[in-house]
Amino acid sequence: MNNPQRLIDFIAAFTGLLDDGAGEERIFSEGRDLLAGLVAHDDWLPEEFARTSAERYQQYLLYCDPRERFSVLSFAWGPGQATPIHDHTVWGMVGVLRGGETCEEFSGAPLQPSCSHHLAPGAVDLVSPRVGDIHRVANAFADRASVSIHVYGADIGKVERHVFDPVTGAASRFVSGYVNAAAPDLLRIIGA
Repeated sequence: MNNPQRLIDFIAAFTGLLDDGAGEERIFSEGRDLLAGLVAHDDWLPEEFARTSAERYQQYLLYCDPRERFSVLSFAWGPGQATPIHDHTVWGMVGVLRGGETCEEFSGAPLQPSCSHHLAPGAVDLVSPRVGDIHRVANAFADRASVSIHVYGADIGKVERHVFDPVTGAASRFVSGYVNAAAPDLLRIIGA
């Protein structure tokens, strides 16, 4: 890591977008460009927020807006790790920083796979109840880690969401939380 200012600049620009009253369409247009710009450079994420675990993928809180309008997270994926089938209930964007991800989307009742796609470094994917909210995400690689940066329209670690049984489609409630107890002090990280 040699340029943590990139994250500070991203947060400032994203905050400005929301301060301007941007709705989901504009967030997905302009915010997607901001996230793509952030994940286009792999020189800003402190390594402590890219550490994997053999047990499961790691969800680190990097920043939460004081009014909880959005949160920024890093996901560190060990080889072959995947989420369960889940929803978000809010808008979200996923940008791949390192490695790659596969995303399998689901729709209908009962749930059926509707499509899948691969995300390479620099790619940004969108989720929301409006555009498609139920998916399963996995590290695209069985032999190395991947890291993605997620932006959600709430403090996603506190949002009650659902995981879905892959056979029956039955929903169970969950709250994801975070690996870290609090967001990092970004000013300390950049040495300000």
